Amino acid sequence: MRSALIVLLCLFSFIGSSISFGGSNVLDDDIVLVPVKDDPTISFRIWFKVGSQDDPPGKEGLAAITASMLTDASTQKNSYEEVLDKLFPLAASYSASTSVEMTIIYGRTHKDNVKVYYPLFTDAILLPAFKQEDLERIKSEALNYLENTLRYHSDEELGKAVLYNNIFSGTPYGHITTGLIESVKSITLDDVRNFYTKHFTRDNAIIGLGGGFDTALRENVKKDLQNLPVGRPETVGTPQPRAIDGMHVTIVEKEAASTAMSIGFPINILRGHKDWYALAIANSWLGEHRNSSSHLYQVIREERGLNYGDYSYIENFPRGGEVRMPRQNVSRRRQIFEIWIRPVPHEAKHFALRAALREFKRLLENGMTQTQFDLTRNFLTKYVLHYAPTTMQRLGYALDDRFYGIQGSHLAKFRKMIHELTLDDVNSAIKKYWQYGNMQVAIITKDAKSLKEVLENDTPSPITYQTTKPESILNEDKEISAFPLNVKAENVRIVPVQDLFVK
Repeated sequence: MRSALIVLLCLFSFIGSSISFGGSNVLDDDIVLVPVKDDPTISFRIWFKVGSQDDPPGKEGLAAITASMLTDASTQKNSYEEVLDKLFPLAASYSASTSVEMTIIYGRTHKDNVKVYYPLFTDAILLPAFKQEDLERIKSEALNYLENTLRYHSDEELGKAVLYNNIFSGTPYGHITTGLIESVKSITLDDVRNFYTKHFTRDNAIIGLGGGFDTALRENVKKDLQNLPVGRPETVGTPQPRAIDGMHVTIVEKEAASTAMSIGFPINILRGHKDWYALAIANSWLGEHRNSSSHLYQVIREERGLNYGDYSYIENFPRGGEVRMPRQNVSRRRQIFEIWIRPVPHEAKHFALRAALREFKRLLENGMTQTQFDLTRNFLTKYVLHYAPTTMQRLGYALDDRFYGIQGSHLAKFRKMIHELTLDDVNSAIKKYWQYGNMQVAIITKDAKSLKEVLENDTPSPITYQTTKPESILNEDKEISAFPLNVKAENVRIVPVQDLFVK
């Protein structure tokens, strides 16, 4: 069962010996530097301490739209089309990324082109044109995502969005970054201008530079960004999600080809703390993202062939279907534990839900074994080296270190803690931060009424296969199919897909 992990360990032992995180990070009050002497490119990440948590009520999505109005729109010196034309021969670009607490304006160029690229990049931040035609285009893209792409293109992302909205309902985290349909429609140019003036200020920004930059560029960026608006907006309090009492299930009714599921609950632990790294080891064994050796993957996909993959997380992991490694600059003060069950055949959905929850409950009750701990720790020692192979990614991690107040490097600390932590440390963290029974579950499927009935009645969910399975698997299936979920009728709701993200 663990043969794939052994192969990966050998591979990472070979690759890891020649990889390092490069030069040291340099920090002061308003700048984070990751100098890489031999890097022919320069990476920019300007972090504004603003995100969807700062969206005013009724204007959900304003932070993301304002950021797009900087990077995907005209400046006072160039139309949007002219900006694109000038960037094209440089083989360079800039863009924006907005999460709940961070907005990043980022870009990368060859240092030979920095004299042409840099004014375009800073004009986007300092001299946005705020044209109505740009706003209409950006709002149209946001609405298309909410009304069509999210609802009907990716059931996996849809399930995650529903899960997060449910867990953080009633808090500033309680809506996805793109916003809500009616709110996006209501956003005006005045809303954008006012939000920019209030939040995109020089006192609310941290400069990030990486690669082959020189002292002159560093000083120019610091000087030029002093032209941002003045002010420091009031800090939003750390969200306090409501306690979850029992298993709460939201079934999204749609004509889906298969069933996607996300399961989770809030956890009060952040990277930098010793217990976070202990949980990271447990989580890697349980469900490392895109890792075929992890336990959930083995149980649900490898042994039973029910889906593409099954993963777990102790931090927000947006757009997991697109990437292998964690993203940077989606830091937040409150995280969740999440299990992601990629789509399974409709006839196997009840069984797959039981299988995932059963394995999680067994880990909580029994902890990891020494063999499991040793294998996972050895794997992570090499695997973490691949979290940030580029200067741009290392710069992103350096900014995240600033967010979390980590002295030095999170990635370096991760590798150090992997060697220092014991099995007792890991099993203690599992007991302290994870729990079973009080969870939110989001299920995207058709025939929601039938699923609601079998969940409420705890109806057995036997499974059949088109291929022969070992007797050991068939015997275990009998236990899984009768594993009690204890879902109360009042805790199950059905939501038509067209009713999501409206207002």
